[in-house]
Amino acid sequence: MAPETLGQLAALAAAALWACTALAIEGAARRIGSLTVNLVRLVFAFGFLSLGGWLWRGHPWPDDATRHAWIWLSLSGLVGFTFGDLCLYRSYLVLGPRLSTLMMSLVPPITAVIGWLALGETLTPRDLLGMTLTVGGIAWAVLERARPADGVAKGPTHVTPGGLLLGFGGALGQAGGLILSKIGMGTYPAMAATQVRVLAGIAGYSLLFFALGWWPNVRRGVADRKALGFAALGAFFGPFVAVTLSLIAIRATVAGVAASIMALTPVLILPLVVLLRGERVGWGGLAGALVAVSGVALLFL
Repeated sequence: MAPETLGQLAALAAAALWACTALAIEGAARRIGSLTVNLVRLVFAFGFLSLGGWLWRGHPWPDDATRHAWIWLSLSGLVGFTFGDLCLYRSYLVLGPRLSTLMMSLVPPITAVIGWLALGETLTPRDLLGMTLTVGGIAWAVLERARPADGVAKGPTHVTPGGLLLGFGGALGQAGGLILSKIGMGTYPAMAATQVRVLAGIAGYSLLFFALGWWPNVRRGVADRKALGFAALGAFFGPFVAVTLSLIAIRATVAGVAASIMALTPVLILPLVVLLRGERVGWGGLAGALVAVSGVALLFL
């Protein structure tokens, strides 16, 4: 199998697992809040990664990482897990989930631009067409799914400059985290590289919680066993498996292409919410999903 194909398959698997992660994390966040969940899921993920490193590499800790890897992967963890996720979840409150999710469709083009500037990566005309179809289809599906059946908007309805900056910050954090990971990882194992990123994310949230005086909320949150179960499930599928796959993807193929495929999560979550929650998906949502899938198919050719 060609390395590019392996990377594309890893990106597709990561997108599918993130769809499962989103539902699990949402269940935990409804009970103990998104900020607390972000830290708890990273702690669980670090435990899973330590066990995985011990079983697969004989190294429960990333103690064999070079200084170069530690610096760049730690920056990646702070940019992606701390800055990016913090902006994203804050934008949910300011812009609402519809526009926040829509702005995350900016991740592929931002990743492609940063990859070109930092790594000299270029996209073929076919890649550009596939990315355009994928991002456009995702945006269409997100907008259609978020349209209320009764025509009455729910949540924030005013677009503010601050909200847009938060949404852009979330997209920039995810894109920047991917590129920084590619710079720092080199040939270092993807699972161990993820462990460094997660450790940096934990440190970032810990400092933030000290500054915000948030630790009492964390103590109350960890007493909720059901929320911890959801967070552990989300950590397993997300920061443990999906993020590791995402690093495999960006190492094996152009970062912009990998980001486009991984951005499919809002489309892949549609069958889950239909089966598990009985939600209805309109024809526009289905059409957008088909356009997005056709774009991904073009990227695989």
